[in-house]
Amino acid sequence: MTVAIDRATGKRRGEPGQQRPGRLDRLKHAYQKYWYAYAMIAPVVVVLGGLVLYPLVRGLYLTLTDANSLNSARTIGVNHIDATYKFIGFDNYADILWGDTAYDRFWSHFIWTIVWTVLCVALHYSIGLGLALLLNQKLRGRTFYRLILVLPWAVPTFVTVFGWRFMLADGGIINTMLDAVHLPSPLWLEDTFWQRFAAIMVNTWCGVPFMMVSLLGGLQSIDSTLYEAADMDGANAWQRFWYVTLPGLRSVSSTVVLLGVIWTFNQFAVIFLLFGTTAPDAQILVTWAYYLGFGQQPRDFAQSAAYGMLLLAILVVFTSFYRRWLNRNDQQLAI
Repeated sequence: MTVAIDRATGKRRGEPGQQRPGRLDRLKHAYQKYWYAYAMIAPVVVVLGGLVLYPLVRGLYLTLTDANSLNSARTIGVNHIDATYKFIGFDNYADILWGDTAYDRFWSHFIWTIVWTVLCVALHYSIGLGLALLLNQKLRGRTFYRLILVLPWAVPTFVTVFGWRFMLADGGIINTMLDAVHLPSPLWLEDTFWQRFAAIMVNTWCGVPFMMVSLLGGLQSIDSTLYEAADMDGANAWQRFWYVTLPGLRSVSSTVVLLGVIWTFNQFAVIFLLFGTTAPDAQILVTWAYYLGFGQQPRDFAQSAAYGMLLLAILVVFTSFYRRWLNRNDQQLAI
């Protein structure tokens, strides 16, 4: 039998008949051994608790009430009005998912959010991969091209979106150019179809550089001898891409796609800055939750918080299934 020696005490562990230390003793020993690490992470834990944990718990509590701007605690001048909202359990969730207007208030936005996420991430990845493959070649001025293509990502999002909004306006440069060649001028900011089309276009412009940079780094990490071996076996360009490039990008692709789905699903800035609260059919779930809580009167804090909890639940479930699917595929490839 192997006998381990505790470095901190010098005593042997694992001998027959030796009593295992209690939970309190183990915690005390861990604190004495790792107190410096605990001290280093304590400020981060406090900040995350204040910025993330407390709002999350508070939001979860509000979802179980009928809180709105009329029955919440507020101060008007020198007068303080106490909260009068009451506990109603899971009625908010039932109303959102199965109420009389559930389709108009939730499911229609949910379907559009899924379509928005799938199309945007697909465009981000495909265009980003194509640009990464081009920039991975030995081209003259490659550094300049990389700099130009990264600019949409480097510029603050609100600047980019406002620029697109000016260009997509009725008298903007895009419609002016379409009129010059006698093509119809879409109502980019008024018609529902073109609002959604414009939102996907702007978000693609903002998101492609991240995918491009990430995938370019993955391409440069692939061993060049794999391509040399493929050439010796007579593989053509498509076969090298399918059997060497894509498998080599598997770990990078799985990560950036997961991040892309989470970011796009919760992409508030593009939709809100393009349309504000004036395009109800183009709102995704996160912007619709903002509208319920801050864009209408009375402001419905409880329903807005319930939307936030549903968004969190959807992303947690998706991430869990996504990671399991990746692990299962990795095991099959290992076999």
